Amino acid sequence: MKKAVAAGFCIVVGADLLALMLPDRRFVLLAAGAAVALALVAVRWYLVRETDPERADGRSNDPAESLRRWLSRTQTLISWSEATRSDWDRHLRPMLARQFEMATGQKQAKDRAAFQATGQMLFGDQLWAWVDPQNVARIGGREPGPGRVALSEILQCLEQL
Repeated sequence: MKKAVAAGFCIVVGADLLALMLPDRRFVLLAAGAAVALALVAVRWYLVRETDPERADGRSNDPAESLRRWLSRTQTLISWSEATRSDWDRHLRPMLARQFEMATGQKQAKDRAAFQATGQMLFGDQLWAWVDPQNVARIGGREPGPGRVALSEILQCLEQL
């Protein structure tokens, strides 16, 4: 949107400068009006294109489609929870740690000790080990992850916040 407005402004200024350079200046008003009309049409076209119900990426605002996407994401999360620790560390741990940071307001970068203490207090030592972003396995990632039950307990703890 900013680019369209900036382009429209440049067109108007350019048309005015071009009209002022002409020896007969009676066309200045006509050129400025045409440039403004062109800029407004471009902005209008841009706004209509942005609010199109069928977006450019192919998604629609259909509730059934939203539900299908949510169900697909949920099934993917569940499959990652039942896979290896490496899958858990790569896909679920960052999402859970981000949700924890947003829910509690504790930022890991600000105070690591407070972040750690809040996590242990909320989840307990056993579940915090699966949420803690610093507990990523560097080796031995082929061991099994905690599973669906642990994911469910972690999500319940996050819901209580």
